[in-house]
Amino acid sequence: MDKVEVIIVGAGPSGLTCAYTLAKAGVEVVVIERGEYPGAKNMFGGIFFSSIMSKIFPDFFADAPWERFVGKRKFSLLAGNSEMAFDFTPSAFNEPPYNHSFMARRGSMDQWLAKKAEAAGASIINNYCVSDFLYEHDKVVGITSGGDHDTLLADVIVCAEGANSLLSEKARLRKKIMAGRRSIAVKENIRLPRAVIEDRFGLTGRQGAAYEYFGASVQGLLGNGFIYTNQDSLSVGVGFSLSDFTKTQTDKNPNDILDEFKSHPVIAPLLRGGETMEYMAHMIPSDGYDYLPKLYRDGLLVVGDAAGLLNTSFFHEGVNLAMASGIFAAETVIAAREQKDFSADTLEFYEEKLKKSFVLQDLKNCKNFLSFLHKHKSLINDYPVLLNNVLVDYFQVCEKPKIQIKKEIFQRVKKNVKFTRVAWDMWGAWSNLI
Repeated sequence: MDKVEVIIVGAGPSGLTCAYTLAKAGVEVVVIERGEYPGAKNMFGGIFFSSIMSKIFPDFFADAPWERFVGKRKFSLLAGNSEMAFDFTPSAFNEPPYNHSFMARRGSMDQWLAKKAEAAGASIINNYCVSDFLYEHDKVVGITSGGDHDTLLADVIVCAEGANSLLSEKARLRKKIMAGRRSIAVKENIRLPRAVIEDRFGLTGRQGAAYEYFGASVQGLLGNGFIYTNQDSLSVGVGFSLSDFTKTQTDKNPNDILDEFKSHPVIAPLLRGGETMEYMAHMIPSDGYDYLPKLYRDGLLVVGDAAGLLNTSFFHEGVNLAMASGIFAAETVIAAREQKDFSADTLEFYEEKLKKSFVLQDLKNCKNFLSFLHKHKSLINDYPVLLNNVLVDYFQVCEKPKIQIKKEIFQRVKKNVKFTRVAWDMWGAWSNLI
C-alpha cells in the first residue's frame, strides 16, 4: 500500500488551507475530494469572510474570483406582508479591505484555492469517496474507498469532509448526527443584468448588498431568508433548523419554504424579471459549543464544518473559522512531524490553539443562541407582528389626537402582552443573542 505523510479528506476551505500551509512547509500532502473538482458539490453563494484568507494570500483582493464586496447590509423583520428593516451602509466598509467581507461562489473560490495549494506542492485527487479510515492498534493510519486495493496510508489524517461527517462518527469522535444539531439551506442563483441589480439595490461599481430576513421569512421556523448580490445574479435562499422543519412542516418540502419566501410581497419585486440558473440544497452544522465533537485522536484531526465550527448567531461566520482551523491543524501536524509523534497527546495542541483563538471563543460566546430561540420563538414570530401593528397604529393619519392614539396602543399592548414576560424575553435576548 502507498503511503504519504498527510492525507486531507475534503477539498473545502478548511482542507485546502491546511494543505497549502503543509505544502509550503515541505510536507507531503494529498487532498482527497469526493466531487469532480473542488467546489463541485458546494452550494455556498454568500458572504466569504476573508480575514484569514488575506493573511496567507496577500494577493487575494487582486487575484481571487470574488463577486462584490459587502458595502451594504440590511436586517429585516417580516410580519405578514409588512416589513420593518434596518439598513447599514458604513463608509468604512466601502473602502479596502472592505471589512474582509465579499460575495463569492464556492465553486469558483474553492477552485482558486485548490490551484494555490497545488502550486505550493499539494496533490489533489478528485472523484474519490472515502468510505472509512484504516486502523492499526486503534490509531488511524489511512483511508479506503472500500475496495481491496483502493487504500492509502499516512502518518496523520485530517478530516475536512463537511457537515455530514460520517467518517468522524465511524472514528467515534462524535455521536450520531441528529436533526436537532443540523440546519438545512436551500438556494437559487437568479440571473439578472448587472445594471438592473445595481439600480434595484442602489449599488455602484463592485459594491454589493447582503439582505437578511427574519420573522415570517421562513414560515415560523427557526431560521431566516437572504438575498446576496453577485455581479450578474442574486443568491436567494432560506435556511432553518432541520428538526424544527420536520416537526412542524409535515406537508411541505424545503423548496416550498423557498418559493413562499420568493413570492412574499417584499421579496418578489427584488427578483422581478430574474431567471433561475441553478438550485441547491446543503446541510449546515449547528452543533453549538457544548456539543462539538472530539477534535482529535491518534493519527486524526477534524476541521471546519466536520468539527462543527460555525458561528450560528447573527454573524453566520463559517469560512473564517474553517480556514483558521485548517491552519491550526497544519501547524500541529508540522510540530508533530518534527517530534515524529502523531499520537493524541501531541495532536491535542490543535484543540489548544482553537481555544486560544477567536474560533472557540466566539462559539462559546454564542453557545446559547439557538437553544434560547428554540425556547422563545415569540421573539421571531409574535413580537414582529406586535411591533408592526404598533407602528401602523402610531403612524396612522387620522383625526384622533396623538395622545389618544398612544393610550389606545398602550392598552392594546397591555391586553395582549405580559410586560414581565417581555422584560424577561428582552433580557434573555440581550444576554444570548447580541
